[in-house]
Amino acid sequence: MSLVKKRSEIIFCYDIKDANPNGDPLDSNKPRIDEETGQNIVTDVRLKRTIRDFLFENKGHNIDGEKDIFVRETFSNEEKKIIKDGKGRAKDFKEEANKILDSCIDIRLFGGVIPLSKDSITFTGPVQFQMGRSMHKVNTQYIKGTGAFASGEGKKQATFREEYMLSYSFINFYGIINENVAKYTKLSDEDVNEFLEGLWEGTKNLISRSKFGQMPKLLLKVNYNDNGFYIGDINRSIKLLSDKKDEELRSVEDFKIDFTELSNLLNKYSNKIESIDYKIDDRINIIKNGETFDIEKLLEGKMIEIKY
Repeated sequence: MSLVKKRSEIIFCYDIKDANPNGDPLDSNKPRIDEETGQNIVTDVRLKRTIRDFLFENKGHNIDGEKDIFVRETFSNEEKKIIKDGKGRAKDFKEEANKILDSCIDIRLFGGVIPLSKDSITFTGPVQFQMGRSMHKVNTQYIKGTGAFASGEGKKQATFREEYMLSYSFINFYGIINENVAKYTKLSDEDVNEFLEGLWEGTKNLISRSKFGQMPKLLLKVNYNDNGFYIGDINRSIKLLSDKKDEELRSVEDFKIDFTELSNLLNKYSNKIESIDYKIDDRINIIKNGETFDIEKLLEGKMIEIKY
């Protein structure tokens, strides 16, 4: 397997309707909101969990101690369901750092702290994301309803449930793949391909009640040919435009994504860009300079469509 040798930047957008993309357990599990801007926030931890779960359930990374996911729920006592702590998890690999790297794709991707008996080892992850943010102000709904069970044994009154959800949110994540760090975690090009699949398909396949309805909409991976160079914060170069108020948005049909600034940036540095991998939902309306725009023309001759 060939190790990652070039820098990449990532834009990943998905949307969600009538659900909660990332609740805050310290605030009644309400969706995370930036009180100053009214934008919805999703942590990078939530996104990484989506990827881990997909790789574990769908790509064969579920063989204990061999081809595995390090950060997942495992038990020291199956019968009593006693969850292992980090040290217990490290012992599954005999506390051997190289064995953990060879076995666990999530450590190769995202890094992590490996607690050992006498010390700990920290791996910085070559793949990192900023917090995701909605590209618009969101509308929060408060829902009350009845639960499935009675409020107590022998009682007829059902329990009440209450929850908070967003009417709609179009979320924009920015990520980077650092080739200098990749050599320390042994991150390969094959790992990155599986990571991208987990990003797209994992988001689509979330089926928990609070997350059902998330759909990936846009994935761009800009691959550079000049070691160490990258533009930076390219996700800020796409804009959401709509005739409706932000809080009234309910689907991708209600707005357009303006690629004008991003296109200008990428073309300015085209000599430093090797290729751009992309995947897009056909229902997204993209414009450039006010006119409908085909993403295949974003950087002529360097666009590669991702197919699953």
